[in-house]
Amino acid sequence: MAVSPSRRPLPRPSTSPPSPPDPDPDLLRHLVQLSRDVTPSPPPSWHSSLRVGPNFSSVARSLKQLSILFEELLQHTRSCDFAMPRSASLCFREMFLVFHRVRALFHDSYGRSCAFHVFRAERLVAELHEQVVDLATLLDILPLAELPVPEDVRDLVRLLVRQFRRSSTAVEPAALSLRRDVLELIAGIERGAVPDRDALQGIFLRLGLDDSRSCGREIDRLERDIGDCAADHRWAPVMVALAGILRYAKCVLFGASIPRSDSSAAAGGKQSSSALENLTVPADFRCPISLDLMRDPVVVATGQTYDREPIVRWIGSGHATCPKSGQPLAHLELSGQPLAHLELVPNRALKNLIARWCHDNNVPFDASDRNVTATVTSNNKKPADRDITTPAGTNKAALEAARMTASFLVGELAVAPSTEAANRVVHELRLLAKHGSDNRSFVADAGAIPLLLPLLRSDDAGLQLNAVTALLNLSIMEANKRRIMHTDGAVDLFVHILAKGATWRAKENAAATVFSLTTVHSYRRRLGRHPSVVELLLQMARVGPANAKKDAMAAIMGLAGDRENTGRLVEAGVVRAALEVAGEPEAAEEAVAVLAAVAKKGGAEAVAEAEGAVARLVGVLRRGSDWARESAAAALVEVCRQSGAEVVAELVAMPGIEWVIWELMEAGTERARRKAAALARICRRWAAAVEAERTTRYSEMSIAASSTTVS
Repeated sequence: MAVSPSRRPLPRPSTSPPSPPDPDPDLLRHLVQLSRDVTPSPPPSWHSSLRVGPNFSSVARSLKQLSILFEELLQHTRSCDFAMPRSASLCFREMFLVFHRVRALFHDSYGRSCAFHVFRAERLVAELHEQVVDLATLLDILPLAELPVPEDVRDLVRLLVRQFRRSSTAVEPAALSLRRDVLELIAGIERGAVPDRDALQGIFLRLGLDDSRSCGREIDRLERDIGDCAADHRWAPVMVALAGILRYAKCVLFGASIPRSDSSAAAGGKQSSSALENLTVPADFRCPISLDLMRDPVVVATGQTYDREPIVRWIGSGHATCPKSGQPLAHLELSGQPLAHLELVPNRALKNLIARWCHDNNVPFDASDRNVTATVTSNNKKPADRDITTPAGTNKAALEAARMTASFLVGELAVAPSTEAANRVVHELRLLAKHGSDNRSFVADAGAIPLLLPLLRSDDAGLQLNAVTALLNLSIMEANKRRIMHTDGAVDLFVHILAKGATWRAKENAAATVFSLTTVHSYRRRLGRHPSVVELLLQMARVGPANAKKDAMAAIMGLAGDRENTGRLVEAGVVRAALEVAGEPEAAEEAVAVLAAVAKKGGAEAVAEAEGAVARLVGVLRRGSDWARESAAAALVEVCRQSGAEVVAELVAMPGIEWVIWELMEAGTERARRKAAALARICRRWAAAVEAERTTRYSEMSIAASSTTVS
C-alpha cells in the first residue's frame, strides 16, 4: 500500500518572522542569539524516531557553529574604525530571516504528533532542506575577504558551506519502515483482522509510545494535526484511522488510563472557570462576543475571528453585520476567495495555539462533557453534539478500531475486579462516547448501558460522575435514549443522582440527561409522571450553584413541552422558581424559556398571578440575551392573550415599554420580532379599547348632564 507524499507546503506558524534590526551591531547580536538557540531543546516527549531526515540532527550543530562568526564581527563593530560592507549587511539580514524560519520549523515540529512526522516526512525534510540551501547560498556570496575575521573562522564558514551543500531530501530508512508497518496494520484492520498484540507493541515502541500517558498525548496531538491536514487527501484518512487504532491499542496495551483528579466536582463543577480565574487569558484568545476563552475559533467573511457558538447565535438571530467591525458579512473575500456571509472557516492555527496555551497552563481545553446539550435552537432547545469533529464516519479502519475499542472496554467493565478498575474503564467509555455518533452506537451495541446504570448508585464519587456523564454522552443518540428508558429502573437511578448525588457536577449531568431524554415525547410524559423528578429539579434550581440551576431549568423546560406536565409543574411552584432564577445571568435564558413554555401549555394564569412576573419579564426584554428576550416576549404574549386586560394594563404602565417593544421589533431575532409585533398589537388594541370606553363614558355623562339641565 504505497502512498506518495503530498506536495502541499506544511502549515506555517501564524506569526511572520520579525523584520531584521537596522543597525549592524543590533543585527549581529540577534544573529548570535538565534544561532545559539535556533533549534531549542526538544520537549521531554520528543523521540529520536521523529528525526525523519539527517538534516534534523546536523543542522542544529552547524548553525550553532555560525555563532563564532557573528561574535567575532560583533567585537569589531563596537570599534569606530570598522564599517560593515553593504553586501555583507544585506546577507546578514537575509540570514536573520532564514534563522527565524528554521526556528519556526523546529518549534512547529516539536508540537506535532509522531504520526505527522512519519506520514509527512518528505515535506518536513524538503522544507528544512530549502532553508539550508538558502543559508548555503547566503554564506557563498558573503564577502568574507572584506570582513575582519581570523583565517580559522573563514575556514569554518567554508566548511559549513560544503556541509550545507551536501544537504539531502532523503528520508531516514527507519521512518519509511515504520510507515510501511503502520500502513499494513491499517490495511489489516480494514479487512476486519484483530491486530496482534506484539505487533502493536513493536510499532508503539518505535513511535516512542511506552505508556498510557504518552499514548494519550499522541492522540491529542494527532487530532490537532488531522485538522491541519484535512485537505491532504492522501494522508489525512490514514491519520484518522491511526487515531482510532491508538485509542484501541492504548486500552489493550496499557489498560484504561487513570481519570484526572476532579477536585472541582465537589465545588459544583467549576474546574474550567477556576483554572482560568488566576490566569490572564491573552486578548487574542478571547471571543469578542462572549469575552470567554475560545474553544472553536472560526473566521467570518470580514476576516474577524469568533468562537463558533456565539457567532452562530449572532447570525441565527438575524444579524447581517460583523459584531466587531460592523461590516456587512456578504460579498467579502478571505485570502482571495469569496465567502458567503453564513460561511464560517475554522481558524485551526489559532485553535492549536489556544490548545497549547491551555496545556501549558493546565487549563482544560475541550468543552466538558456536561456541555453537550448547550447548543439550542431559537424556540426548541435540543441537545447538540459538541464532540471533536473528525472524518472518521467514512473511514473504515477508524470505524473498526472504534468498534474494537468499545467491545474491549465493555468486556473489561463486565469483569472489573474493583471500583478503581471500573472507574478507569468507565472514564475511557465516557471519552469514547464523547467523540461522534458512531462511537456512541458502538458503545451501546457492545452492551454498556445496562452495566453503566447500576453504577449511578456507587459510593465512589468519581465512578458515579464518570458513569452519569457517559450515559449523558450516549443519550444524545436517539436509539440510545430508547435503550436507556427501556432498561428497568433507569428513571429511579437518575432520580437517585438528583437526590443523593455525591457531587453537584454529577447532579448537573443527571439533569442534563433528563433534558436529553425529554426530546422524545413519550419519555417526556413518563419522566413528568414520576413523583420525584419535578420536585428534585426544582430543588436543584432553587439551591444549586449556577451550572446546576442552568441544567435543572433546561430539564424543566423539556418537561414543560407536554401539556400534561404543566399542572404538576405549576403545583410544585415552577413559576416562582423560574422567576427567581431569571434574575441570575448564568441561567436566565433557561428560566425565561420555562416561563414561556408553561404559559403556552396552559399555565398562563399562574404566570400572570405570580407577583412581579410582568416586571421581571420586561426587565429581561430590556437587558437579556437575544434568546432570553425572545422567550420573554413569547411569555408576555401568551400571558396577555389568556389573562385579560389587567395584565395588559400592568404591561403598558411599565416605563419605556413602547421603546423596548419597538427596539425588539427592529433588532431582535426573527421569532422575537414576530412576538414583539404581537405585543405591540395587543397594547394598541388595549389602548383603543380604553379610549373607546372613555369616549363612551364621556358621552353618557354628557347626555346625563343635558337631561338634568332640561329638567
